[in-house]
Amino acid sequence: MSEHTLEVMKCTHEKQKPDPDSLVFGTVFTDHMFIMDYSEEKGWYSPRIIPYQPLTLDPASMVFHYGQTVFEGLKAYRSKEDGTIRLFRPDMNIKRLNRSSERLTIPPVDEEQLLSYLKELLIIDKKWIPEKEGTSLYIRPFIISTEPNLSVAPSQSYKLMVILSPVGAYYKEGMSPVSILVEERYTRAAPGGTGTAKTAGNYSSAYKAQERATAKQKAQVLWLDASEKKYVEEVGSMNVFFKINGEIVTPKLNDSILDGVTRNSVIQVLKDWGLTVKEQQVEIEEIFRAHRDGILEEVFGTGTAAVISPVGQLEWNDENITIHHNKTGPLAQKLYNYLTDLHVGKEEDRFGWIVEIDND
Repeated sequence: MSEHTLEVMKCTHEKQKPDPDSLVFGTVFTDHMFIMDYSEEKGWYSPRIIPYQPLTLDPASMVFHYGQTVFEGLKAYRSKEDGTIRLFRPDMNIKRLNRSSERLTIPPVDEEQLLSYLKELLIIDKKWIPEKEGTSLYIRPFIISTEPNLSVAPSQSYKLMVILSPVGAYYKEGMSPVSILVEERYTRAAPGGTGTAKTAGNYSSAYKAQERATAKQKAQVLWLDASEKKYVEEVGSMNVFFKINGEIVTPKLNDSILDGVTRNSVIQVLKDWGLTVKEQQVEIEEIFRAHRDGILEEVFGTGTAAVISPVGQLEWNDENITIHHNKTGPLAQKLYNYLTDLHVGKEEDRFGWIVEIDND
C-alpha cells in the first residue's frame, strides 16, 4: 500500500452522543480523528483515520519548547432538507492553514488532498453532526512540530491532525449582545509578527488581557494597534464591524489582523445587499465620538465560532458606552439569519460557498 493512501481503522465501541440541548463549545469529541506525518525524506505521508486517542510525544518535541504550531477552525452542518453534510468555504480555511504554515516555516499540505481526507472523516463520524438549530460540528485541523531537538530552528518532522467536536453557541449569551473591553496595555500582535497566522502563541499571550476583561464582566477584548494604541484591530475571537451613520466600516487587513473567512463572507454579502462597506483604519476615538454624536448604530463581530456576535457595550479609558440599547441590531440579526440559513440549506447558495458531501 502506498504511503499516501488513506488508511481507516474504525473504533470498536462508539461513545455516547451528547444531549444537543446541553452542548457547549469544544469539550466533547467524536469517535475518530485524522492524522498524518511529515519528514524531510518522505514529505507528508501515512494519512490515516483512527479512533480518537491520546498522543505519545517525546518530551523534547519542538512544539513544547518553541510553539511551532498552527491550526484552523471550520464547521459542518446538516441540510434541513435532506440531511446532506454541508461545509462552509472549507477551501478558504485550508488555504489559510497553508498561509499560517508558511509564516511559521511549516511545510505546506496539498489542499485538495486534505479536503478529501476531511470529507472521509466526516462521513465516518456523520452521526455526531447535531441537527438542533444553532448547533454544528466544529472541525479543528492543526499541525505540530515533533522533532525531538532543543535547537532553535524549524522542526524537520510534523504531525497534522483533525479532530471534531459537536458544539452549541460559542458565547453562553447566544445571539444576545456581548460586552467588550478595549485593551490599552497589552498587545495581541505587532507589524511583522504572526498576527495573520492562526498560531497558538497569539492566543495564549492574550490570556492576561482576557483575565482583566473577565474581572470587569466583559466577554472579550478589543485589541488596538501595537504602536500607537489608537487604531482598532480585532476582537480576541473575531473580526469587528461598525455601522456608523448608515455605512459599515471594518479595519482593513494588515499583518497583525487575521483574515477571517466569515469577515470576507460578510463583506461580500453586505455589498450584494447594496450597502456601503469601507475597509480602512478605524480610530477607537472615532467610534466613541460617533456614539456621542448619536450615529453609532451597531457594532458586531464575525467569526467561525459565533458566526455573528452583536456588541452591546464597549469600555475604553473607563468610559462605558451602550450600543443600540444593548440589543441585537437589525443588520447583525439579518446577517446571522442569512448565514445560518445558508449553512443548513434554507437559503440559496448564490455565492457557491457550500461544499456538500455525498454520505450515502
